[in-house]
Amino acid sequence: MATRSGASGGGSSSRGRGTAGRADKSLEAFRDALERSVTISRDRLQEVVDDAVKRGRMTRSDANELVERLVARGRRQRDELLRRLERLIEQARREVEQRVAAGQRQVGRAASRAARVTRDVADRPLAQADRLRRRARVSGGMPITAYDQLTVAQIRSRLGELSPGDLRKVRDRERRGKARKSILSDIDRRLKRG
Repeated sequence: MATRSGASGGGSSSRGRGTAGRADKSLEAFRDALERSVTISRDRLQEVVDDAVKRGRMTRSDANELVERLVARGRRQRDELLRRLERLIEQARREVEQRVAAGQRQVGRAASRAARVTRDVADRPLAQADRLRRRARVSGGMPITAYDQLTVAQIRSRLGELSPGDLRKVRDRERRGKARKSILSDIDRRLKRG
């Protein structure tokens, strides 16, 4: 199991060290318990005590009782080791899920920032391209390039340059899409004036 190094996502580095410390202690306790345990099959144990009975070192009833006690104790130890192992696995699963979720959040935030930066950097060249297209009287298509990627402020800043026909195209697109009231009311106001 890997230890946590530093903060990830929304967690603090001290919490990460605490989680890693608990995991390390649990793993160490599991290793110690495993090292202290002895695994002997019931058949081998029975052979040993049968030999002791044969040599007269113990009675048959003592031998049977000893085997039953040792087997019962071995089962309890096995069950405890399995419980510890299950806890370690669950702890590791939760830690992996937390790290994956934190990584996904970081990637999502970075992608959103990159998209905003890209959109903002492209805003002026796109607006200029739209103006040039209108001057050249190139018709067809949407009068505002990359309309769906623009912010409300970017769209509204371009509305003043549009003809009534282009404003109607934008209004129809907006109604079919996000239907933002601020854009629709701005277009309606411009159409009433024009």
